[in-house]
Amino acid sequence: MSTPHIGVLALQGAVAEHARALQAAGAQVSTVRRPAELEGLDGLIVPGGESTTMARLAAPVHLMEAIRERHAEGMAMFGTCAGMILMADQILDAEALTGFERIGGLDVVVRRNGYGSQLDSFTGALTVSGLPGTDLTPLQAVFIRAPIIESVGSEVEVIASWQDRPVAVRQGRVLAASFHPELTPDHRLHEHFVQIAGARLSS
Repeated sequence: MSTPHIGVLALQGAVAEHARALQAAGAQVSTVRRPAELEGLDGLIVPGGESTTMARLAAPVHLMEAIRERHAEGMAMFGTCAGMILMADQILDAEALTGFERIGGLDVVVRRNGYGSQLDSFTGALTVSGLPGTDLTPLQAVFIRAPIIESVGSEVEVIASWQDRPVAVRQGRVLAASFHPELTPDHRLHEHFVQIAGARLSS
């Protein structure tokens, strides 16, 4: 089986941490700052950071539009924290993103910073379901200025929850999490995304 080639959007956030997790999961990894660097990718991680900053930095080269186009052609996407906000179809407090292109493609309603400010950061143990080959060991999830998922569409599978709210979801070739899976040594979500991205290579 061919090795999936996965990019990490490198405008802001824990790019190196995502890259290391992907490499540990068996992927070929590159960074993405321009539309041309999306060519040939089987998947793309949109990391955490500040959603408005990422949208502003992407705007001059129309990077969000290019990501949407590549996703429509089959590229998988994994958004974490701010990345999930940029991929959500609806944001309840989107005023700061007015006028900026977003990615979309994930049928969820989110609220930015729904779990509080930087001072409210916390780690929670999650039970994850729906991952092929996973065990029942709780996933330690780091929440930093994390968005809340208020609701999910009918095609969205909830794979982890915190206090009865979804915090990790999948919709087809789209994976998303409110938290930062790259900041712990547990790479199960990255391994799952590598499987999603690699599926097109065996089809």
